[in-house]
Amino acid sequence: MKKLLIPALIIALFSCQPKVMDAPVIAPFTDLDTICTNDWWNRAPNPIHNVKVERNQVVAFGMYTVSKNILKMSAQLYPLYPDETREVRLEVQRDGQWQETGREKVNDLGWSALFRIENWDTSKDVAYRLRHGKEAMYEGLIRKDPADKDEIVLAAFTGNSNRDRGSREDYIRNVNALDPDILFFSGDQSYDHKEHTAAWLLFGSQFREIFRTRPCISIPDDHDVGQGNLWGESGKVSTAQGCDDGGYRYHPEYVKMVERCQTANLPDPFDPTPIGQGIGVYYTSLVVGGVDFAIIEDRKFKSGPNGKIPQQGPRPDHITSPDYDPASLDLDGLVLLGERQLKFLDTWAAPREGVEMKAVLSQTGFGGTAHLHGSKENRLYADMDSNGWPQTGRNNALRAIRKAGAVHIGGDQHLTTLVRHGIEEFRDGPWTFLVPSIVNYYKRWWWPLDEQPGMNHDPDNPLPWTGDYFDGFSNKITMVAYANPEGSLDGAGFGLIRFNKPAKEVTFECWPRNVNVTEKGAKQYTGWPLTIRLEP
Repeated sequence: MKKLLIPALIIALFSCQPKVMDAPVIAPFTDLDTICTNDWWNRAPNPIHNVKVERNQVVAFGMYTVSKNILKMSAQLYPLYPDETREVRLEVQRDGQWQETGREKVNDLGWSALFRIENWDTSKDVAYRLRHGKEAMYEGLIRKDPADKDEIVLAAFTGNSNRDRGSREDYIRNVNALDPDILFFSGDQSYDHKEHTAAWLLFGSQFREIFRTRPCISIPDDHDVGQGNLWGESGKVSTAQGCDDGGYRYHPEYVKMVERCQTANLPDPFDPTPIGQGIGVYYTSLVVGGVDFAIIEDRKFKSGPNGKIPQQGPRPDHITSPDYDPASLDLDGLVLLGERQLKFLDTWAAPREGVEMKAVLSQTGFGGTAHLHGSKENRLYADMDSNGWPQTGRNNALRAIRKAGAVHIGGDQHLTTLVRHGIEEFRDGPWTFLVPSIVNYYKRWWWPLDEQPGMNHDPDNPLPWTGDYFDGFSNKITMVAYANPEGSLDGAGFGLIRFNKPAKEVTFECWPRNVNVTEKGAKQYTGWPLTIRLEP
């Protein structure tokens, strides 16, 4: 019989008293992430993903970035038996020979490990492999920095819903054919709220064939940490059923595990000071080929609406009455990005040697760009889950992005849109591209109440409801493109963003999931592609 060896902290939080092969004694939090702890090998097959793999397959995948000549690579393993080593090795190939560059311990809570290698040579491609025991291995390629390329390409994704647990062969084919330099997953990689590890392993099995050979940014959103919506409010404990009072519902060790598995490979954070409950932060920047990507956390510091603003609908975060006053929602003391992240963006906006263009990456957009939620009969006049609220925080964030001369890329909304924000005036703010969901299970629509074009509508735009609009918070937005779910084009897909450094132009592409980009005449969603020139 296998003897159960689990760190005391994990036993206290998630597990049971040590037992051998018998049913565990239930303790607090034992319903969270059951394959991380307890006698996982003695349980029924996991319904999310098969975690009882052959021992030569226990290294599931790795993710990496390189910043300031520092390689950071996370290694994700399948659950280990108590008598198996908790050590994973990183090897790289030099002059045709494999050399070990480090050994790291695997954390039993989440089964991940992190390598941090300084003085990394970014001028050449380097093959790598992650190894465990004698046979388990995962291989890939650490690409050289593409600084010599005129165009840097980012592929962006969001919303990997559990309504489809199948393979992602269509995405793998399309992305590898387009061959981006870097990948960005903006959140909701996991929709299985209490079982992040199994869902994260499933996500890795679905997408590892595109990130084993290129840098990857993955940031968690609400569903990843087990919540339908998230207003992190600097780490307070949430007690409301919908978490709209602000804070985190699940134990901080669970939240930290999620962030460790998804973000440990990111460059070191700008300011690593933890927030409430000891939850960490990861906001940072990453330069790839002369394009500087600021990675921010637009949920972590944001105020929850419950008890802070007048409720004007069945939920504190949904406004369904057309007679509300948007100004009544923008109260003193409400937070969006928070002072820490605004300070970061202010510092990041300054000119920097080797940086030719800039972009901000976050979970979602700074405006209300969805009118209909879930069905065409369910109209929301305003949704506090969007970063159109609080309005003052929204405008401060947009000013910081505008100062940097950056574009903004996010997701989350289940509706892809391309907008130009207005702050003081229409079209004086940055561009935001919200990419489509990988699996669009919960549909939303851009559908103005009067079904009319906005002010200053471009007659050459093939989409009818474009132009200048006020969103539900009276924010100024210029809608340029949207892809409402209709028929076989259900709104699923991914975004591709091309940064042309010599021309200082950004091209936004939006590809439906069911389109094969390798076929002649392959078409994007109506309204895309669109190229903009960044203003000096």
